[in-house]
Amino acid sequence: MSPLLGRHLLGVEDLDGREGIEAVMRLTDSFVEVSERAIPKVPALRGKTVAWLFYEDSTRTRLSFETAAKRLSADTMNFSVSSSSVKKGESLRDTARTIEAMGIDAIVVRHSSAGAPHRISGWVDAAVVNAGDGWHQHPTQALLDAYTIRQHLGSVEGHHIAIIGDIKHSRVARSDVAAFTTLGARVTLVAPPTLLPPSLEGWPVTVSHDLDAVLPTVDVAYLLRMQRERMTEALVPSLREYTATFGLTRRRAELLSPDALVMHPGPMNRGVEIAAEVADLPCSLILDQVRNGVAVRMAVLYLLLGAGADLVPPALDRTQEPEAVRA
Repeated sequence: MSPLLGRHLLGVEDLDGREGIEAVMRLTDSFVEVSERAIPKVPALRGKTVAWLFYEDSTRTRLSFETAAKRLSADTMNFSVSSSSVKKGESLRDTARTIEAMGIDAIVVRHSSAGAPHRISGWVDAAVVNAGDGWHQHPTQALLDAYTIRQHLGSVEGHHIAIIGDIKHSRVARSDVAAFTTLGARVTLVAPPTLLPPSLEGWPVTVSHDLDAVLPTVDVAYLLRMQRERMTEALVPSLREYTATFGLTRRRAELLSPDALVMHPGPMNRGVEIAAEVADLPCSLILDQVRNGVAVRMAVLYLLLGAGADLVPPALDRTQEPEAVRA
């Protein structure tokens, strides 16, 4: 049975709870192996077309999805807002339906408005993947984060994860809290009161404003940047003061246990939420997150467009590779 509860991936809730998340991670193991081959490509989605509908700037997520689709042998279609009819006033609905009319099978959407991917899923027959919508969700980031923790700690269950920084404006925080707690982790949010959501009702978390007290107790310190592009008011006195109180400086990194891990979804503001030297420590998994993002998104696209319920795609069989590659 497929871990996806429907035809789309719009939020973590579209996965079948813990069992669904773990099923995606098991499938990701197969695609990590594909990515390590001499020719990291399989024909699993040959004949399928995936389009990117990104209304916000992106480096990691867009390139990660594009790489994932190409490694699955899918055709890709890139949409650029800056050179599109959006500049002429075309609506989101008309843009989505125009792209679908060109014969695509999936649309990967990033938009500044919460709920935009959900709206699009009601307008088109293609599968829709949420690549980040406003402050709402970023489900594939949560999956790759959970996978990276599992890769290094064996599982997410039973571990203490601190999410530190601008929680208020972070779709990553919302998706990560949902995924981590579903998998059995204990999550603490660490931020000044002005960078927390107006209400945390229903969030299965604890809250602290004292980073120094929390760091010695965590297995994972997950840093978030200040999302100044989403802020309409001054929420901290200054970046210098924010760093002094909530930045993972080299001194604070020494408070972590020897086995603790450091994570960040990127892009990093070195010297603000994380010191440059801390980002490059052996305990930092930031580049591992990027690498795993490709395999996770391969798994998601395969589940939506491939064999569906078959969690071990036959396309991963090495006997389908050329003799020279198998050697």
